[in-house]
Amino acid sequence: MNIRRLIAIWSGRLIKTACQITGKQGVTLAGKVALSIYPPILKELAAEVRKDTFIVCGTNGKTTTNNLLSDFLVSNGNKVVCNHTGSNMLNGVVSAFVLSARLNGHLDADYACIEIDEASTVRVLPHFKPDYMVLTNLFRDQLDRYGEIDITMNLLSRAMKMAPNMKLLVNADDSLSTYLAMDNKNPYTTYGISEQVFKDQNSKEIREGRFCKRCGHKMEYKFYHYSQLGDYYCPKCGFKRPKPEFDASHIDMSDGLAFDVKASHIKANYRGFYNIYNILAVFGAASMAGIPTKNFNKVLGDYTPQFGRNEQFFINGTKVMLNLAKNPAGFNQNIGAVMTDTSPKDIIILINDNSQDGTDVSWLWDVDFDRLKDANASSITVTGIRGADMRLRLKYVDIASDLENDIEKAIESKIKNGTKNLYVLVNYTGLYSTHNILKKMEGKK
Repeated sequence: MNIRRLIAIWSGRLIKTACQITGKQGVTLAGKVALSIYPPILKELAAEVRKDTFIVCGTNGKTTTNNLLSDFLVSNGNKVVCNHTGSNMLNGVVSAFVLSARLNGHLDADYACIEIDEASTVRVLPHFKPDYMVLTNLFRDQLDRYGEIDITMNLLSRAMKMAPNMKLLVNADDSLSTYLAMDNKNPYTTYGISEQVFKDQNSKEIREGRFCKRCGHKMEYKFYHYSQLGDYYCPKCGFKRPKPEFDASHIDMSDGLAFDVKASHIKANYRGFYNIYNILAVFGAASMAGIPTKNFNKVLGDYTPQFGRNEQFFINGTKVMLNLAKNPAGFNQNIGAVMTDTSPKDIIILINDNSQDGTDVSWLWDVDFDRLKDANASSITVTGIRGADMRLRLKYVDIASDLENDIEKAIESKIKNGTKNLYVLVNYTGLYSTHNILKKMEGKK
């Protein structure tokens, strides 16, 4: 065993422990230090995974899909490496392997489930070649960081070429993801929803896939699910949505989520139509790898959402739902999930513009906030670094809101004087601190 590799692993674990003691997350720092001490560490640890390595990419749904897949693999008696916290750039990926390694410097793992930021795939894949990539969707996200969506697609295409034997599982309902799979030589399989679920879709919603990536002609749709997801075709060149291998049918959202796929009936106590895609992706990935899905519903029932992904808290009689909303497509789906709850509610929206959030918050004007008029909201409170911008955005659709710069005070106020039904929607850098505030409050009840 190379002594530098041992030092790198021990250092990473020590840093993680020290950060936990001081109340910080510390995941990416552990990976950064380990990689600087011993640069081949990710390549060597990843090579010790006994069976398959899955990576999950895409604008929305990565963390839920990745963590649910990891839980499913564990439920089947496997040992799994997973970056559960959603630290999905190179240092976060390194940390996942380093913190899973034993003190002797070796990895004891059957599978790896690794969420990777789309722009980071070209930095991560030189270190190891995954067996599977799950591509959830491609939406516009953080223009100041990612640029236009073509840049993200080009990066993913480069990454796919780095691992030509990697099998792809892509969302057939997303024309961008489908085109990317068809345009590369990797073997691919698709999942999707072939039946029309919503009779009327809001025509104001931003749709990234309006033009065919193959010929540039305007796409036609038989129906939309949301954003650009739906049943599309190009009347000029014939590019069209493929028939999904893993196709959800008989969808019922009256009591959680229920649908059929293959010969299985899936039932989950989740809100949000978008979660059908996350569940389908996990089912499809497991099936592709030949893993039995007989206990799938039990895993869904036992699954505990990670930070801010339909995460529930109960504080002094108030049910609090924390959700991450970081781009127009994700925010619109979160609003839809809020509106499936017809009971009175309070809503808090936190918007930051730190570098990890994207400093350009013009995307707020692409979100259909006017739908909140029909959300039966007793109050809406805005907070965060750009709370005033959020308040102005709501004012333009004639929705009144209160500005409270301190998120903890905002939550305390609604727990004390609210409807006992609170939804907290935050973008990226507000997530960890808000989660900790809610955990602390929950512990004091």
